[in-house]
Amino acid sequence: MSRSPIDRQREHQANERTFLAWLRTSIALISFGFAIARFGLFLRQLGIAITRQASPTNPIFNSENLGLCMVIFGIALIALAAWRYSQVFWQIERGDYQPSRTTVFVMTGIVIALGILSVPLLLIRDREIIAPASSSKSLKSNR
Repeated sequence: MSRSPIDRQREHQANERTFLAWLRTSIALISFGFAIARFGLFLRQLGIAITRQASPTNPIFNSENLGLCMVIFGIALIALAAWRYSQVFWQIERGDYQPSRTTVFVMTGIVIALGILSVPLLLIRDREIIAPASSSKSLKSNR
């Protein structure tokens, strides 16, 4: 059964829209990762300016590393999107398109993992900022 040129055109346009959606997602991940990393640095500098002492941070589990992971994942997602676009392009041309749910589930799992990793950073960050402020109040009351 032969497909009309209009049907092939629609399939290719849908493939391009899907590629652009993956591209927007990767740009959002890169931007969000950059913002998380820089905002963590800002909070640390703000804490030093207020308390005059550096707050302890985990060398591995911190906002800078989470932001870096998101940026790297966003870059990898761009490469994956380009590869998938090319794969689907040739499947459309041959007329044997096979959808792949594996890619969607892997990307979903990674984004969920990065989201879960960001929750403790929010909770830990609050404790680090509150602790020096409460200790400075106790010092003032002892004087």
